[in-house]
Amino acid sequence: MIESNIKSPGVYINEVNGFPNSVVPVATAVPAFIGYTPQASYEGKSYTNVPQKITSFAEFNAIYCYPDPPAPASPAKQYAPSYYLVKEKSQPEKGDYMLIEGDFYSIVPDPNTIYYLYNSIKLFFENGGGDAYIVSVGTYGAPSGKPMEPGAQIINPNVSLADLQGGLALLKNEMEPTMYICPEATLLDVANNSTLMQGMLLQNEDMQTAVSIFDIIGGRNPDPIMYMDDITTFRNGTGTNGLKYGTAYYPFIGTTIMQNEDVDYTNLFGGDIKQLEPLLNPPANPNASAKTIMDGISSGSDLTVQQNNNALINASPVYGLIIKHILTDANVLPPSSGMAGVITTTDNNEGVWKAPANTTIVGSVSLPIRLSEAQQGGLNMDAVSGKSINAIRFFNGLGILVWGARTLDGNSLDWKYLPVRRTMTFLEQSCKLAAQAYVFEPNDKNTWEAVKAMIGSFLTTIWKEGGLQGASAADAFSVECGLGTTMTSEDLANGFMKVSIKVAVVRPAEFIILTFQQQMAKSS
Repeated sequence: MIESNIKSPGVYINEVNGFPNSVVPVATAVPAFIGYTPQASYEGKSYTNVPQKITSFAEFNAIYCYPDPPAPASPAKQYAPSYYLVKEKSQPEKGDYMLIEGDFYSIVPDPNTIYYLYNSIKLFFENGGGDAYIVSVGTYGAPSGKPMEPGAQIINPNVSLADLQGGLALLKNEMEPTMYICPEATLLDVANNSTLMQGMLLQNEDMQTAVSIFDIIGGRNPDPIMYMDDITTFRNGTGTNGLKYGTAYYPFIGTTIMQNEDVDYTNLFGGDIKQLEPLLNPPANPNASAKTIMDGISSGSDLTVQQNNNALINASPVYGLIIKHILTDANVLPPSSGMAGVITTTDNNEGVWKAPANTTIVGSVSLPIRLSEAQQGGLNMDAVSGKSINAIRFFNGLGILVWGARTLDGNSLDWKYLPVRRTMTFLEQSCKLAAQAYVFEPNDKNTWEAVKAMIGSFLTTIWKEGGLQGASAADAFSVECGLGTTMTSEDLANGFMKVSIKVAVVRPAEFIILTFQQQMAKSS
């Protein structure tokens, strides 16, 4: 209260704040997923192309998944890839296959039915995920009704670059997401995938609030000899802009997300049971039980799909083996969503400055390629582009571990580590939001000191938690704001208040060197 405003006698109360303004830490692990969902509506409202925040898989299920039919019908299938068994003249050199009655059969999908987002969301929450944004750019497209070429990369014509770019653009209005993830980007062809990744990095650089986690085309079924060709293609496709805001993981991972009840005969041959009959009831080795069950399915059995499926598994070992192969293939997922969950757990337990590495992705059980230490060297460092690829590796006695924490800007001493980039984003955005309280305040020493004290208190807390290095707070950071230090008279005249913040960010111990030396014997 200004005393000159008091005009009449009386008692007046003037409250004085006992505590200064403080910096509220922003959330560090809020991924935004862009892709295709089973549906996108809730209570009559469409959520297609609407960034929607969710806090649990139950919320995702309510908005983006099919409702289950009344019992005793089987639950609705949220994801139903279609697979075909293609007879080969000899043992296939690439892709999954099986031997039935002396003949080789490649197991290949209808590429139009392959999507990753639904299972990726499950993988995210299985790894400790919390708050997330979903941008559904559409529902599943029509199947092609035919298998793709055995051993080829999966390209789904229903996955559109324009759709994914539209979903990405919607995130320009959302400041909370800190990670961009597009699991189905690898279902585009190489050229469109490159265009999308470059757009994501440009948006990251422009907004300065999020990093993009990329998957690599070819990581699903890598060639054990020529796998570096896929790495080179990826590096050539990411461009040169915004690399410090991107990180990539290789290869894909085999998971346990889909269970036995998620795959049945409706996932084979587009649901045409007639095409399955020659495999389960061949003339040379007839199976009357399997034929009876298949005849019942064709004529409209009163049993549920799950009941018929269980009966077929019991009646035909061949059918059980086919389902096992399909389940294994359908469970191979891009690792980006799992990494989003790992990052969320790491941030919550230890802090954004802790590298999300030397830990496992929960639910991962296999890898399509087991990289050695020497092989990882070509991924981790690239002298020309500096675009580091983080490896997911298998270690005897330890299992599958995330073995890298680098950005795509591997040649930069400032930004080559992912936790450094994310820590700086966390500090920058937290201080930026707190400083908004001083917009239009007098640009004088009182305001400068208040801003310095506010940011200094925040950074001291971060230092105590282990986010900054230094024996003392003075060694960990410095905050400057004032005339003659960060501002000139012209700055004041133009309405600028400049604050200079220097921080010593903790970096991961990526290379640990032990020095051994023999010591001469000494007399007792």
